[in-house]
Amino acid sequence: MSVSRVGLIGAGAIGRAHLVGAAGAQGVEIVGVADPNPAARALAEEFSVPWFADHQEMFDKTSPDGAIIATPNALHVPMSLELIAAGKAVLVEKPITDTVEEGLRLAQAASDADVPLLVGHHRRHNPIIRTARSMVQEGKLGRLVSATVLATFFKHDAYFNEAWRRTKAAGPILINLIHEIDLLRFVCGEIESVQAVASNAIREFDVEDTAAVVLRLKNGAVATITLSDTAASPFSWDTSSGENASFPKTSVESHFLCGTEGSLALPTLRLWSYEGERSWLRPIQEGAVESQAANPYIEQMRHFGAVIRREEEPLVSGFDATKTLRVTSSIRQAAQSGTAVHFD
Repeated sequence: MSVSRVGLIGAGAIGRAHLVGAAGAQGVEIVGVADPNPAARALAEEFSVPWFADHQEMFDKTSPDGAIIATPNALHVPMSLELIAAGKAVLVEKPITDTVEEGLRLAQAASDADVPLLVGHHRRHNPIIRTARSMVQEGKLGRLVSATVLATFFKHDAYFNEAWRRTKAAGPILINLIHEIDLLRFVCGEIESVQAVASNAIREFDVEDTAAVVLRLKNGAVATITLSDTAASPFSWDTSSGENASFPKTSVESHFLCGTEGSLALPTLRLWSYEGERSWLRPIQEGAVESQAANPYIEQMRHFGAVIRREEEPLVSGFDATKTLRVTSSIRQAAQSGTAVHFD
């Protein structure tokens, strides 16, 4: 197998996750880390990777086949466009950018240049999520009726020492909810409309700390999301899935998919269904669906290497990721207006 040479631009927490992923992935090698922060140099040394203060110097000296952009959101588009113009494949972190218009501009630029663009919605690479998607698509749950998502967790006080995190530039809708919207789109189907309410009653910052969202899917199913970053609660994907070692794992469930023939809980993949006649007057049976465990960051890096070599199509294209951004961006609008937002 040939190896795709990749540069990493941005060495924060998500940059570390990509380095760990690349270390465990076949067919990909990180050849340099570019980030002027002194902590980035220490991180590069930890992984025995050359460090550069400037991404252009990294490209000049290492000639990678592609790059991961794990910078602040505002830099996603200009850096991606620079790499696309140079013919270098791009893995850009989610959200693809701050606005739908810029997301579409970036996606179109990659398409016009015929340069691979992959967006880092890493949950799609988790075998648990892929198993749930297959079950829904294959009708194993019957016709999908509803999806219930709990994304409730507690961000410690020190998290808000950075002033921007107390403003409308942050908040759990923009920072955390995008994961849940992408999961629903990927597993359950496209979204037709959203309604929402939001509150900042606990912390009283300018930005919300809690929200409730109701979504109607194009297949007729409905979904609800309860979101809060001020709840002393284990009910969230980050703490229940064990996906990220930064979060202590709990043995609870956070996502519930209900269909006419059965229901599925995530991340445990517990399956509930009837033997024989379906009736709330009859016992419902509990079973389990098998799924092979895997680190989604490792699988995402393996996939990026294959995308660079044109062996696989991007699982999350720029256009696809912009659809997720569009729905997520509309939720705060729906909460402020008190009216539903509809999508084509």
